Amino acid sequence: MKEPENIIEMKQVLEAALLTAGQPLSLDDLLKLFAGRMERTTLRMLLDELKQDWAQDNTAKTLELVQVATGYRFQAKPQYSEFIARLNPEKQPKYSRAVMETLAIIAYKQPVTRGDIEQIRGVAVNPNVMRQLQERDWIDIVGQREVPGRPSLYATTKHFLDDLNLRSLSELPPFEDFAQTEMPLEG
Repeated sequence: MKEPENIIEMKQVLEAALLTAGQPLSLDDLLKLFAGRMERTTLRMLLDELKQDWAQDNTAKTLELVQVATGYRFQAKPQYSEFIARLNPEKQPKYSRAVMETLAIIAYKQPVTRGDIEQIRGVAVNPNVMRQLQERDWIDIVGQREVPGRPSLYATTKHFLDDLNLRSLSELPPFEDFAQTEMPLEG
């Protein structure tokens, strides 16, 4: 097939790539589609147009183009999630309050050590909590604090942002809103 010659053909190439990709595609990934003959600003413009194209006829389209931390992806609109979940009836993992509190502390205060988390929560952090969050690829070790014992520093990952449909941590609700909800601190 010849190289796309106009905007319509370029958007069709983008659409095909995004619809068939198994994960979000970054701008760098998408630039490869055009053999380096496209500027990033042009690519962003085309993605914005494609997003608008899919949003225009709101009733006929079941997918939407979204930007997440690692790139762009098509995903089902929220009103279809219940039906799609029936395809994989596996139960979504249930996370304990301790896991969710630990994740919230890491997300809002990162980078943090286990000691920081324990000080905020007021209880010891179970190693299984940290393991569970790392296995889910929601947190990772990003370095060590330069103090005696050099404890590991934890931060959230781009996978965490993707799973929550966020482009960056700045899209999290304000910490004050989160901190005002009363949560008993259980281990």
